Amino acid sequence: MTQYDPISLKILWDRLVSIADELVLSLVRTSFSMNVREGYDLSCMIFDARAHLVAQGSYSVPSFTGTAPQTIAHMLRAFPANTLKPGDVIATNDPWMGTGHLFDINVMRPVFRGDRLTGFTMSVTHLPDIGGKGMASDCTEVYHEGLRLPVCKLSDGGQLNELLLDIVRTNVRVPEQTVGDLMANVACNEVGGRALLEFMDEYGLDEIETLSDAINDHAEAAMCERIAEIPDGSYANAIVIEGPGRPVQLAANVRVNGSHVAIDFTGTEGPVRASINVPFCYTRAQANYVIKCLTIPNLPNNAGAARPIDISAPDHCILNAQPPWATGGRHSVGHFVVPLLMGAMAPALPDRVQADAAMMNVFSVQGRHRDGEEISSLFFLAGGLGAMLGQDGRAVTPAPSNMTVVPTEVWENRTSITIEKREILPDTGGGGKWRGGDGQEVVFRNDTGHLLEIALMGQRTEFAAKGLQGGDDGALRRYEVNGQPVDPKSRVELSPGDRISMREAGGGGFGSAAERRR
Repeated sequence: MTQYDPISLKILWDRLVSIADELVLSLVRTSFSMNVREGYDLSCMIFDARAHLVAQGSYSVPSFTGTAPQTIAHMLRAFPANTLKPGDVIATNDPWMGTGHLFDINVMRPVFRGDRLTGFTMSVTHLPDIGGKGMASDCTEVYHEGLRLPVCKLSDGGQLNELLLDIVRTNVRVPEQTVGDLMANVACNEVGGRALLEFMDEYGLDEIETLSDAINDHAEAAMCERIAEIPDGSYANAIVIEGPGRPVQLAANVRVNGSHVAIDFTGTEGPVRASINVPFCYTRAQANYVIKCLTIPNLPNNAGAARPIDISAPDHCILNAQPPWATGGRHSVGHFVVPLLMGAMAPALPDRVQADAAMMNVFSVQGRHRDGEEISSLFFLAGGLGAMLGQDGRAVTPAPSNMTVVPTEVWENRTSITIEKREILPDTGGGGKWRGGDGQEVVFRNDTGHLLEIALMGQRTEFAAKGLQGGDDGALRRYEVNGQPVDPKSRVELSPGDRISMREAGGGGFGSAAERRR
């Protein structure tokens, strides 16, 4: 077996990350929707021939990177590696095999060097539309939410599955954008496969499994070393979040034993009749993300980093929802895995945990542009980030996901919805020795000349972002239409000229405000 010295390993590892970055750039530049091109709601990854995650793009959504290893395993059960051939492209948007809801398409391409399978590339993006009622929180079954694709061949030996594309076109509101984004995923994986082969030729590699083992073993060793620094023991936490008409409890126990972590979500309540239920794949991804943030945040993601972590949840709880529960707004609950586990680990790692964030906010818009074209898109907003030891929380920073904000000029041009106002709201972050980040107010005006439907999925409207170590809680989120409060989890209709105002929540503070240096 080839042994890599630390410098060579770092160079080769960085090169693989740069190839994954090429996938990201290709995807963004060829996509049709604002979700990808401007919002960066995506992940791109490289796997070895055994489907072990080796590298991800520097800009990738943590949850997608966390779900992808299980997604590729599902794909290879449907289409075993020894049956694949050059030009095959595999895809699915199944919530329980993919990222937790129908709106994300997972696209995988095997990479061949001659007749030999040498690895896989994969991309994941949020589609602008997948039919049904769209991304919202008011569906009660997955069947309401849109078109569900099993693991299927989008391309067979280089021949596109035109029937599949026609089925997609027939079921979505914006067929050009949706199919365009599908093909952007195909294109970026083609680019990534070529770049991987060029990398292998440059360094004289016949395979990448040996390099993959070295990278993943290094990440695993680093993770084990940092976990071993945590005092052994069981660390429990429970929080209450907003559900459909009633609060919902999430609970977790984190057991640290030497260099191993086991996370169990026993005590979490069951699924609800709303599309905020969370398939376990998404829960697992969020839990892995927290442990990585607390241990080796600066090391690139790969399979090795997850090996020392076991995660389980009771069957049929809201964090392990089974079909046919609706899951379209699964982030509304799944994102709370982060503060749940941060709170659990606060006694063990008081210098590393972060106060609660205001949570990323997202709403979907459906209607017509003033020129008559259909609109189906998302808009991402952010409140304040939670503070931590030695650092104030940043204002209007998304967490725990990291999508970007669509520029005002692009949004207005593509939707004919005017953004009248963006303003940081002072003193909405919780006070503390280190203050929580402030929220913002954003006001949208319907200038389309048509009726608009906006599906809200707001959290932090009843339970504020909590401070830590004596820090104060942040301010709550609030929605208004034409100056009147509206249900933060409802569908609202905006007539031409109507305005919707969103006041984003603030992050929690860290430490007593009395200790703050002015």
